[in-house]
Amino acid sequence: MKSLRLILSNAKYFAPAWVFSSINILIGTWILYIPYIKNKFDLNDAQIGLALFFTALGLLISIPFVAIINKKIGVGKSTKIGIILLAIFYNFPLLAPSYIALCTALLCLGLLSGFTSISLNALTSHIEKNEEQNFMSAAHGFFSLGGFIGAGVGSLFISQFSNPSFHMLGISIFIILITLFLAKNYEKISGSEKEKTNHNATFFSSIKPLLVISIIAFIIMFNEGAVEHWSNLFLFDVIKVSESKAGLGFILFSLTMTIGRFLGDGFSYKIGSKKIILYASCIAFIAYLCIISSSFYFSLLGFGLLGFGLSVIVPEVFRIAGKTEGIDTSFAISIVSGIGFVGFLVGPVILGAISNWSNLVMSYVFLSALIIVAFLLTLVGLKKKI
Repeated sequence: MKSLRLILSNAKYFAPAWVFSSINILIGTWILYIPYIKNKFDLNDAQIGLALFFTALGLLISIPFVAIINKKIGVGKSTKIGIILLAIFYNFPLLAPSYIALCTALLCLGLLSGFTSISLNALTSHIEKNEEQNFMSAAHGFFSLGGFIGAGVGSLFISQFSNPSFHMLGISIFIILITLFLAKNYEKISGSEKEKTNHNATFFSSIKPLLVISIIAFIIMFNEGAVEHWSNLFLFDVIKVSESKAGLGFILFSLTMTIGRFLGDGFSYKIGSKKIILYASCIAFIAYLCIISSSFYFSLLGFGLLGFGLSVIVPEVFRIAGKTEGIDTSFAISIVSGIGFVGFLVGPVILGAISNWSNLVMSYVFLSALIIVAFLLTLVGLKKKI
């Protein structure tokens, strides 16, 4: 909880944490209206998955350019510009007049999501190193808190908006105004620094030490993205709850993930990164067993446990990446977070394809199998003392 107190008591740390929250407030609000989009264009699960694929495609396209832009204008300014543009562009999918326009809007969201998320994680890593303060896990806790706020508050007021566009526009304006007020605390941070890096190494030899943790990041963020986008449809289509209750799974998931991440820095200090990833993977697997039971209360319990299980893994992966010897910290964070966020955006796409081929229950069985893979990679591929 030390890192949480640090964030809440100092604007230098709260400002980037707010950006983490902002990203997921936008996502949490957007996912509430996926059933609306589905009905508006009369789409099946595969068509929704294809539309979401364009978000993943946009993120993939953005990755090679983020480091170049960050180097030119700095990670602080990149983060500020990214979150403001992201808040604006999240309005376009709900305004799309056609399926093609929807896919185009999601492609733009992917580009901006990649740019903003990678810049933000590089900024956080830079502040951690320069200030010698660990707050990565707690900062990611604010990402989860943002999802809880976006989906939780949105679920309460969703019936008050006859047009979803008004809801999203209000959220966007709120985020932009707060960002303009807080950005002065980080916008001048360049993030460029000289580190002991092997300049004779090729690009592929440089990322080799990051391969295992990048795959783990991909798997875990694949799960996070899939749950964010499909938890409400799981409860709506499989459990047969009302539309007003369909967001409860994601709300619980976001709440427990927030709590887990606020506690994560302390657990990491006591037992180390490898053990915390192993234990968290076990909790996540048990959570999926509860979810696929297809009982309303057991499924809700499962989403809550899943939030705890997944909460600490991604921050630990980023922490490991930042400590990788012989590799520039910003470069390592960019690679791991970039690959991870590809998983975050590809997850909903693949789940849509599996659901269309079989059903949503089978999609969640697939997610549980991925958790086993992450557990084995951690057990075999990571050093004991990290």
